Amino acid sequence: MTLSDRDLAFLAFEGEWRRHAGAKEEAIRAEFEITPARYYQLLGRLIDTPEALAHDPMLVRRLRRRRDEAAEMHRSRVTRSATR
Repeated sequence: MTLSDRDLAFLAFEGEWRRHAGAKEEAIRAEFEITPARYYQLLGRLIDTPEALAHDPMLVRRLRRRRDEAAEMHRSRVTRSATR
């Protein structure tokens, strides 16, 4: 699989999104005309591909790490809530 123009745009956006004015969710809507939820679904699939990793290893590893940390925080909150 090769990276599509949209895939490349997602990776570029993630690498530079802080340069956009306003909130990230607003920038996602303006740039890609999709909901932030859909964007993150697509981005999650994208960063799991070897092509994305080969294209920008540092960015993809950082995004994977951030996703994994957020998932771990969610799991620990759910576990704490279940034990109360």
